[in-house]
Amino acid sequence: MRCRLLRCMFTPLLAIAPATLSWSPKVALVMVVCNVIAIGIGKATIQHQDVGLKLPGASFFGGMGHGSMLACTSLGHMIGIGAIQGLAARGVL
Repeated sequence: MRCRLLRCMFTPLLAIAPATLSWSPKVALVMVVCNVIAIGIGKATIQHQDVGLKLPGASFFGGMGHGSMLACTSLGHMIGIGAIQGLAARGVL
């Protein structure tokens, strides 16, 4: 009974949620650009980039370690989500 009550309470909230944008090459390009920007920010600001596990082909990744690259791409995805939602709200994507 409790589950049914909660379902009835939260179902109207689903109507408020904005329509999500489906994947397209434009969306992928925005995400890639945001990740490259975040890697650049990380490269400029992380003091100990090569600490921890090494990535294969370290020269390809700028000599960054696994933790640094994970942190940079996590930041890139957070920036990318905001950029994609913002561009979609403006009608660009």
